[in-house]
Amino acid sequence: MALINPYIHFNGNAEEAFTFYRSVFGGEFAKVMRYKDLSSPEYPIPENDDNRLMHISLPISGSNMLMGSDVLEVMGQVTENDNRNTISISAESREEADKLFNGLSEGGSVEMPISDGPLGIYFGMFADKYGVQWMVAYDQKVAGLS
Repeated sequence: MALINPYIHFNGNAEEAFTFYRSVFGGEFAKVMRYKDLSSPEYPIPENDDNRLMHISLPISGSNMLMGSDVLEVMGQVTENDNRNTISISAESREEADKLFNGLSEGGSVEMPISDGPLGIYFGMFADKYGVQWMVAYDQKVAGLS
């Protein structure tokens, strides 16, 4: 089966954001590459972009990875209004859902506090302090099947 790995773009603060994500999910970065690692006479990278992250990946569960990068300044800025993409996490327990929701939403903006919903799913939505949209859910019926 194919895996889906969210990829998030940042304006020079990808390392800060991923350090925060690692503090919530745990684990170690699988890969960290900076634009300066690619710089060559054929493909020069402006000095102000040298230290930005070209790619970072963090294993979050099994084979799932959260990935991201900084955009080069010449590419412009990404903003919350560019899109309405959301990362959805299906937790394996109510406790895990609370831990992820509380950790990732710290300093962010909660759209829907995590609670039992009318469909029997424990669910919440928020934007983290970097403007990334998240949904966290725990469905006891689905979790009980595994």
